[in-house]
Amino acid sequence: MRQQLREDLYDLMMTPGLSGHEERVAKLIRSRLSDAGVASRVDRMGNVIASFNGDLAIPSVMIFTHMDQLGFFVRKIENDGLIRVERMGGVSERAMAAQAVTLCVGEGRDVPGIIMNKAHHATSPDEKYKVVTTPDIRIDTGHGSKQAVEAAGVKIGTPVVYQPRIFELAGDRVAGTSVDDRAGCAALIEIARGLAKREGTGPTVHVVFSVQEEFNLRGALVAAQALKPDIAIQIDLMLATDTPDMAERGEMRLGGGPGISLYSFHGRGTLNGVIPHPAMVRLFEQTAEDLAMPLQRSAQVGVLTDLSYVQLVGEGVASIDIGFPMRHSHSAVECCDLGDVEAMTRLALAAIAGIGPDFKLTREI
Repeated sequence: MRQQLREDLYDLMMTPGLSGHEERVAKLIRSRLSDAGVASRVDRMGNVIASFNGDLAIPSVMIFTHMDQLGFFVRKIENDGLIRVERMGGVSERAMAAQAVTLCVGEGRDVPGIIMNKAHHATSPDEKYKVVTTPDIRIDTGHGSKQAVEAAGVKIGTPVVYQPRIFELAGDRVAGTSVDDRAGCAALIEIARGLAKREGTGPTVHVVFSVQEEFNLRGALVAAQALKPDIAIQIDLMLATDTPDMAERGEMRLGGGPGISLYSFHGRGTLNGVIPHPAMVRLFEQTAEDLAMPLQRSAQVGVLTDLSYVQLVGEGVASIDIGFPMRHSHSAVECCDLGDVEAMTRLALAAIAGIGPDFKLTREI
C-alpha cells in the first residue's frame, strides 16, 4: 500500500489545481479510480464522487477530502511584463518572497515565474525585517513586456500556484507543494480501492474529492446536500506540533500515526468549527485499539475544514475529522510522513467496516 500511496501522492503533488481550477487534479483522480474499476462522476461544482452501495439498514457514510490548493490569481500585468496578483486562500505571506511559481495557462503551456525579492545589498535597515504582502509582490516571467506575457497566454484571472516540486527526505518523509491535501487525496483513492474489494455487506459509502476548500469551504457542502449522508468523515492534515515553533500548540508528532480532532474553531471572521460526534470518536478510538495502532489527538483554534458546514446538512450529520500530521502548513514546502498516511488509510477502512445497523446517530450516552 505504501508504494502505491507514494506514486499517487507524487503525481498529485506535481499536478496544479488552484481552487476553482481543479480539473487537472480531478482528471488524474478519475483515471486512478477507473484503473481500479471504480466508476466516478463529477457534479456541477466539480467534485469527484464515487459511490459504493451497501446495506440500507446501515447509516450511510460520506468520506471526503479536498483536491484544491491555495495560491494566487493574476490581477494586473504591468507594461514592463511584471505581474501583480491577489492572494487566494490562507497563503503565508512570510513564505512568498523569492519562490518559484507556475502560471497555469494550460497543460503543456504553463508559464514559470519567480516572485521577486529585492536584492539584500539594496535594502534599507527597515526593509530587511519587513514581510512583503501580496498587494506589493511582483512576478517575473522573463518576458519583459505586457504584450509578450499576454502572448504566452497569461491574462487577468490566470491561476498561479507555487511551482510543483517534491523532496524525498529521510525515511518515508515527503516534502513539497500541496501536501495539503494531495496526501488526503492519495489516501482516499486507496480507500476507494479497498471499498471496491470489500466482501459482504457494509454501509453505503460515498467517496468525495471536493473542490474549493481553500476558498472558504464550498464544494463539499454541495456534495453533502445531494448525497444526504448520515455520517461524515473528513480527511485533512493535522498540525504537527513536534517542532520548537509549534511545541506549545499540542502533542501531534510527525511519524506518530494518524490523528483525530476533538475540537476545532476558526475564530477569525468565520466563527465555525467542529466538536466531533461522540459515537464517531468512540468508533475511531476502538478501531485504533483493535488494530493496535497509535491514535493521536488534536484540539486547535485557527483551524477550519469542510466538515464545519457538512455537519449541519439536513437533520445533522454524525461527523469527525481524521488526518495525518503535517509540518509547515500553507507554506511553499509542506511535509508529511507516508507511514502516517498509510496508517490513516487502514484506520479509515477498518472504521467504516465497523459501522453497523445499530450505530447510534443521536448524541446520547
